[in-house]
Amino acid sequence: MLRWMREEGWGVSADAERSPEVFEHLWPAMQADNDTSFGVEKAWEYAEKARWRACLSREPDAEGLPESNGYILVEANGGLNQQRSSICNAVAIAYLLNATLVIPHFHLNSVWQDNSKFGDIFDEKYFIETLAEDVRVVRKLPDEVLETFGNMSNIYKFKVQAWAPASFYLEKVKPKLLESGVVRFSPFANRLGFDKIPPKVQQLRCKTNFDALRFAKPISSVADVLVKRMKEKSASHGGKYIAIHLRFEEDMIAFSCCIYDGGEEEKREMDKARERSWRGKFTKAGRIVDPEANRVDGQCPLTPLEVGMVLRGMGFRNTTPIYIAAGKIFKSERTMMPLRQMFPYLETKETLLSPEELAPFKKHSSRMAALDYTVCLHSEVFVSTKGGNFPQILVGHRRYLNHGHSKTVRPDTRKLAVLLDDPKISWTDFSGQLHDMRLHGDMKGHELRKPNASIYKFPAPDCMCEDPVSDDNLSGETTNLEELG
Repeated sequence: MLRWMREEGWGVSADAERSPEVFEHLWPAMQADNDTSFGVEKAWEYAEKARWRACLSREPDAEGLPESNGYILVEANGGLNQQRSSICNAVAIAYLLNATLVIPHFHLNSVWQDNSKFGDIFDEKYFIETLAEDVRVVRKLPDEVLETFGNMSNIYKFKVQAWAPASFYLEKVKPKLLESGVVRFSPFANRLGFDKIPPKVQQLRCKTNFDALRFAKPISSVADVLVKRMKEKSASHGGKYIAIHLRFEEDMIAFSCCIYDGGEEEKREMDKARERSWRGKFTKAGRIVDPEANRVDGQCPLTPLEVGMVLRGMGFRNTTPIYIAAGKIFKSERTMMPLRQMFPYLETKETLLSPEELAPFKKHSSRMAALDYTVCLHSEVFVSTKGGNFPQILVGHRRYLNHGHSKTVRPDTRKLAVLLDDPKISWTDFSGQLHDMRLHGDMKGHELRKPNASIYKFPAPDCMCEDPVSDDNLSGETTNLEELG
């Protein structure tokens, strides 16, 4: 049945993953399992057990904003969602310093290769207007101010440590801002911590992330079309679908240093990819790379086959409509085949949009990611297969819009590594453990923010209020993401 895997050399090495072998063993029982008691329409038992709502109680100062202490310039690096968190942190710092924020500049990343500017991704006018009562935001540094420095490189630049406390900005940055009138920050990824931050600032971060950062019209209009078409494809399931953030691109596999088929061709391709993107990082003297330890520790990106096995094991039927949010999948013609075998109703940006509709986005990875983000936001079930900024921001956004419940499947990759390494495991045992994994995730859907955790992933309780649980609101409908998004 899976002869193609052997013909392609998949799983021939002793170091290679064993999930193809486990799949071949389980496939007959998987096909014979006709339990229809569970599905995407009733995936969440605990979504209504506690009710949270957006609760940003900040009131503007009746006297308006005080006189600005100067301007701050920020260079936001990374992909779409790392830039998103950088923007939110920049707004928070502008508020702390009583400064005027210049619309952040996006750094051209060697991996993402997207030259989009802020206004290409986000609605700049809406951003400025939404924050007008909290922080002054301008599109560019006034010419007369820039002229006093000659050029941008003469403006004092702070290199801030990751997760810096608010006290750093108040004690170190503010005096320099008052002295020179302008300061800049580069790079600026994750340069503000999450603890010992004034409540008003935390709520402003949420307001920026969940409200002020609205995608620009060229993106949002196409994203709305994608969501509409995906819901139409899911009509037989009440318009509900699963969205999978599938991190099985070449760069992700290369960075993980995991072994998949174990062949020489894979090794050559991964060595080349690592050198191209991270010159010398993985070949330094003394650096130890242990692919097997990575796999046991749950650090290897899940393959499309493994994602399919997880969902079938959790009880999702093969008729379930699925949207795949991903970049260029590694060897997609081969690696996507078993996932399509398990779930024939797969859709992507490329299948839901015409080439003409997709053309303006093709060479812009951040704009493509924005389309995926929107479809994932509106899904009934979101599946996160690997950590990163995309799922962190998205899961928090889903909590914020969905009464505090993330409605997210996050497989326990350490437990999964053990299950997928046992070619003799029974379908009863495999599916039973996956059902338990799903139920545990459902129960944890309402997680509150803990010390040091991201407010963008856990907006409650800082930015959400808990409503009393009653028979009335337990019987009410769940939040309609389409209306709120």
